[in-house]
Parts: sequence; structure tokens; C-alpha cells
Amino acid sequence: MEGFKDVIATSASFCTILQFFTGILVCQKYVRNGTTGDSSPFPFVSGFLSSCIWLRYGFLLQDPSLIIVNTIGTSLQLAYVVTFYFYTIAKSVVVKQMLGVTAVLLALLSYTQYETDLNQAKTLVGFVASLMTVLFFAAPLTMLAHVLSVKSVDSLPLPLIMATFVCCLQWLIYGYLLEDPFIQV
Repeated sequence: MEGFKDVIATSASFCTILQFFTGILVCQKYVRNGTTGDSSPFPFVSGFLSSCIWLRYGFLLQDPSLIIVNTIGTSLQLAYVVTFYFYTIAKSVVVKQMLGVTAVLLALLSYTQYETDLNQAKTLVGFVASLMTVLFFAAPLTMLAHVLSVKSVDSLPLPLIMATFVCCLQWLIYGYLLEDPFIQV
């Protein structure tokens, strides 16, 4: 069973890293067009927050798969946020969202630094990480009203949506194998 767990962890990690790279396609479109248009920074900002929190959870669990994947994810998502910032006219929206993310991360890191009960820290960070994952997966849907009103899916990051579905399934299996309800989400 340990061998199967390693295969799933490797597969989920690889798939997630590929999923993180789909942001490059979206950012290339921004660079090519010279603008983000009416796209929202929220998918990248929530991806950055989610990766950061999962990275902390990985360190609390001492799980190499979570640490590696989310180190890469944090770096890439931050690069996408910066790219979005350079090509958007609504820079204040990006700044406000990133300030909110910074506040959440500082609060969470402060809590885990001073919490003496490691299991309590794991539970809280795991819960918040799961919540952020749901937020990250739902983030592309922020453009759904716009898609319906203009009858065009051009503003939806479709590669990100498809990759997210595949990755989610693999992490669900890995979470079951670890008996970790937070990874299962």
C-alpha cells in the first residue's frame, strides 16, 4: 500500500505542478493583448493564498509532496499576480487583494508559531487550507456572470479549470490513503 501511496503522491504532485503552469497560458494572453481586459486577479490571488497555506500545512505534517508542490505553486502564483498587476488598469484591486492575503498569512503564521499544541495547529491550518482550496477551485467562476451576459467564454481560464478537476481527483485519493480529511477536500 505504501508503494501505491507514493505513486499517487508523485502523480498528484506532477499533475498539480502542470496545473500551476496553466497560468502561463493565461498570462501569455495578457502579454499578447497588452491588457488583462475584464479578467479578475482573484484566481491568481486565491491560488497564491491557497499554495502558501498548503505549504505551511505540508511543513506541519512534514510531508515532502505537499512541501515541494506548494513551494512551486506559491512561486508561480506570485509570478502570475505580478504579471496580472503589470497588465491591468485596476491595479488597486490587485493591491487590495494581496494586502488581504498578506494579513491572512501573517495571522496564520503567527498562530502556528505560538500554538503549543501541534495537533491543534494542524487542524486549524488544515481547515483553512481546505477552505482556501474550495475558494481557489471556485475562483474562475467569478467570471460566470460576465460569460453569461456576453455569451462568450473567452474570459474564463479554461486550461486552469480542466487541470484543477484532474488534480482534485488525485489529491482526493491521496487524502484517503493518508486518512487526512483536509487533503481529501
